[in-house]
Amino acid sequence: MGIKDDAVEVRAQGWRTLAALHGLIEGELERSLQAVSKLSVVEYTVLDALSRQDGWHMRMQQLARATALSASATTRLVNRLEDRGLLTRILCADDRRGIYTELTASGVKLLEESKPVHDATLERALADAQEVPELATLVQALPRLHADV
Repeated sequence: MGIKDDAVEVRAQGWRTLAALHGLIEGELERSLQAVSKLSVVEYTVLDALSRQDGWHMRMQQLARATALSASATTRLVNRLEDRGLLTRILCADDRRGIYTELTASGVKLLEESKPVHDATLERALADAQEVPELATLVQALPRLHADV
């Protein structure tokens, strides 16, 4: 294996480690959120992303970026959450082509009920991952990554 091949393998191993950590955390969050609030991780992510906005709304394209979903998957997700009464869509006042997605009072309430479960599960999953030698270094790096943003 040449130098170039070694660099590719190092990046690939890093990616596999990141994917393993993500899978572990997402699985734990999925089980906890479903049990408490009947929300999937991505549904929780939508409610959380909307709650962090001034006015608690976002354009659909912004929401797609925040959830790392395609436009069509975001639309389907928003439809499901709208059917549950957790969010609503409103037309943009300055651009009639623009549509905002906004939390409803029910969405805010469900997010507030789900957040402690989400946060405790995330903390527990990270602590568990810290005990796995292959994942420990990545878990330790997470606070530094946030500080650099």
